Formats: sequence, C-alpha cells, structure tokens
Amino acid sequence: MKIRAAILRNMGASHPYADSQPLAIEELELDQPGTDEVLVRIAAAGLCHSDLSVINGSRPRPTPMAIGHEAAGVVVTTGPGVDDLKPGDHVVMVFMPSCGHCLPCSEGRPALCEPGAVANGKGTLLSGEIRLHETAGGPVHHHLGCSAFADHAVVSRRSLVKIDKDIPFEKAALFGCAVLTGVGAVVNTAGVQMGQSVVVIGLGGVGLSALLGALASGAAQVIAVDLSEDKLRLARELGATAVVNAADADAVEQVRRLTNGGADFAFEFAGVAKALENAYAMARRGGTTVTAGLPPPEATLGVNIVSLVAEERTVKGSYIGTCVPVRDIPRYMNLYKQGRLPVDRLLSGIISLDEINAGFDRLHDGSVARLVVRFENERASG
Repeated sequence: MKIRAAILRNMGASHPYADSQPLAIEELELDQPGTDEVLVRIAAAGLCHSDLSVINGSRPRPTPMAIGHEAAGVVVTTGPGVDDLKPGDHVVMVFMPSCGHCLPCSEGRPALCEPGAVANGKGTLLSGEIRLHETAGGPVHHHLGCSAFADHAVVSRRSLVKIDKDIPFEKAALFGCAVLTGVGAVVNTAGVQMGQSVVVIGLGGVGLSALLGALASGAAQVIAVDLSEDKLRLARELGATAVVNAADADAVEQVRRLTNGGADFAFEFAGVAKALENAYAMARRGGTTVTAGLPPPEATLGVNIVSLVAEERTVKGSYIGTCVPVRDIPRYMNLYKQGRLPVDRLLSGIISLDEINAGFDRLHDGSVARLVVRFENERASG
C-alpha cells in the first residue's frame, strides 16, 4: 500500500531545519505485515531528542530512513501468528521490541533485548525484514522498529502495547517514550521512595515525566534544573519544590544547599556530558546518579574515583526506564486517568506532518517539552 512518511536521506543538515529540510515528506510503498507483525494506522507521533540525534548525526543510523518512534494508533490488520490484537484496537508503540527469549528478556529486562538492539541498529524490524520501499523499489530503513512519522506503519507485535480507548491519541503517544523513560527511571531504575530528595536535570518530555514520577512516588524534595525559564516555570506549576537555572555559576552549590549536602537521587536527561558531571556533584554521599541522556557516542564521563569509593556513590544508566512495557504502560496510564500523573501538561503543541522540520527546530532550541504530529484522518478520534 502507498503511505505518506517523513524520510531522512542525509544526516547533519544545518539549522534552521525549516530551511534545510532534512526530512522530506514522500510517498512510500508499505508491505503487508509478515508473521508476528501488525499494520497500524498512526494517529499521533511525538517529536523526541532521539529523533533529533539521528537527524543531526550524533547517533548515526542507516539511511534512507523513515523517522519517528513515539506514537499511538489503531490496528488495521495483523499478520500470521498474531492472535491477541484485532482490527480497531488502540496501541502504543515501544521503540525497543523484546524477543522474549534472549538472556535480558528471560531475566525480566526486555528493554535490553539483544535481538531488538541488533534490529534497531540495522534499521529493520525484529524479524530482520524491511517493509518500507521507495516507489522505485529501493528499501527504506525503519527507525527503532517504528517509523512513526507516517500515516501507517508495519511493526513487530513485540513493539506494541494494547491500551484502553479512552485516552486521546496525542496524549497516549507520550507513554511510548517520554513517560516510559522518565517515570521508569525514577520508579524502576532508581526506586525512589517516599520522603527522599530528587534533582532532575533537563526538562524535556522525559525530564518532566521523571519529575512527575518523583512526585507520584512521594519524594519530599523535587528540584528541577534547566536553562529555560519557561520550563522551570512549568516545573513549579507541576509541583517542583524548587528550581535552579543551569546557567547559574553556582547551580551545583544551590542544589547542595537546598538538600543539605546533596540529593538522594540526581537524574540527568539533557544528553550533555557536563550535565551528567553536575548531576554527580549534586548527589549526596551514598547517593545515586541516574542518566537516561544520550550524548554523542564519543562523550565520556570523568568521575573522581576516590569519591565513588569513599562516599559509596552509585552511577546508573537507564534505558527506556528499565521498563517492562506491558506492565508499566497500563500502570502509568491508570495514574494519568486518576490525575496523579498529569502528563498531558507536557504537550507543548500539535503540528501537522508537513510542519515537522520546523517542529524539530523548536525541539532543538529547547523551547518545547513535547510536540506531537497528529494525522488528519485521526483528528476526530480518541
């Protein structure tokens, strides 16, 4: 079938993207789903820094590639072997498919699925197949098994979580990456407990989700750190107990004063090595630093080994919030419906697919938390 999708042919385009147009909206051929695959009509897809890192070339991927990985939509049809989804079901996409059989999956850590990581790196579906083609016949790679900036996508059944139909698609889409990653980093990776202190650096969609997760977990102090005064203002509105501008020369000292020597947990979501160093410095003796940021592959962290040992520090990475998607997405959605996880406040605006390059300019300059592409055929849905 013919679909309309955003295609990246060359990485590293100059800013502004509204002028350089790194993403071209083109017509592609989409195969029908194979075994254990599903055809989904995309209703809404969020713009994320993980997309931006491919566009700017800091995390190289094979091209041409149909971009996008945070989305919600409707099942159109299923391939052989799929018996637990049916046409009309609402689903959220998860950007790491889990095979269920490799060592990490068998240990209950599907976010680290080994075949899933290989497929994502090669730009294929979990099966190793490519279902997207140019009209002339050449293959177009899948982005993280999703390729969600398109009106339709074929994905692995292992990339989907069925959801209730009472959440609007533009909000449901956020649960596939921003919420899963941010809340999961707090709840799963760190295990923040009631009464503890938390600092969150980087207030994009993931960082703000982490802030909400910390509040929902009962953290006594939740300090928000960012360069944007608008985002700091939003953090206060969401419940942050204090905010600090990362541009302040004494930002680290401010956090340490507010927490009487450092936070129990310091989270970094900016994707910048210096921000992670600051997060480490903001954590207390015996504290934990957690990062879900994805800087360029060559970035390194310099840690004072004596402090790591003598102060019994912990530094942890968190990928997709150490999630079990089929468990976590329904839980987080229930908290949202109860008003305890107001992730709809992260939604900065709705754009069309044709506005996507300008949308990534806004994400790049830090002026938005989450923009969502909503497709015309779904404006009245959800």
